[in-house]
Amino acid sequence: MTIDRRNFTRMFALGTGYGILGFPGLSEAATPAAGTRAFVMVDHASARILHRTGAAATRFTPCSTFKIPLALMGFDAGILKDAHTPAWDYDPRVHQASRAAEKQRTDPTSFELNSVIWYSREITRRLGARKFKAYIDQLGYGNRDVTGNPGKNDGLTHSWLLSSLRISPDEQAMFVRRMLARRLMVSAQAQSLTQSILPVFEGSGGWTVHGKTGSGSLDKDDSKPLGWFVGWADKGKRRVVFAKFGAGADMRQDMAGGMAMRTELLRDIGKLAG
Repeated sequence: MTIDRRNFTRMFALGTGYGILGFPGLSEAATPAAGTRAFVMVDHASARILHRTGAAATRFTPCSTFKIPLALMGFDAGILKDAHTPAWDYDPRVHQASRAAEKQRTDPTSFELNSVIWYSREITRRLGARKFKAYIDQLGYGNRDVTGNPGKNDGLTHSWLLSSLRISPDEQAMFVRRMLARRLMVSAQAQSLTQSILPVFEGSGGWTVHGKTGSGSLDKDDSKPLGWFVGWADKGKRRVVFAKFGAGADMRQDMAGGMAMRTELLRDIGKLAG
């Protein structure tokens, strides 16, 4: 399905409804094809589409970009209190971790910065399956499928990691824009606090970039990485929202997929956003 550019801009301008009612032209990709790319950039104030290329309407696993809605849920439910509360200790008896950055005391800010998976699971465990699913529906997040892997009953801990939950670059950009406008169906405070804890980077051309990476691999093959970088950027009075995705053996092999997408965005944003 081809979407007229003017109608697509109108969807972003309307903002609130499409995350809940469904995005037209969507397709599902359980496993992205090698060489898949997608990029969406939208002017926040006007909703004008600045760039929209590749598989922007195709849904993919969100991986660690899901830490954005997880923070929203955590703050709204009162599990997370502020940028540094609660701080939970890593416990090797109950927490899975492979990187040194994950094996330390973690608060909401370092949760996002270091992409700590076990902290995600502490949030969902405290929410419980019913409330977790209710928040997914309330936020209108992607395909809203948190059943997890078939037969494993692991939706509460794995659904966003190469599993059942999927979201398109179009929807990612829409979701961020709605959060920035405080139009998501959670408290305004939850949306403000979530914005405040996302990592900040210096981009080209004087742009300040806020965003979250997500990384994984195709068919659990580390030689075929996939990656996301999702967020927004500010320069003076201008603000743009973006979602960048890539997957396949042609991705950079010297870093995680999400870091590759972030590196490209930070390098190119001065040219892309103007």
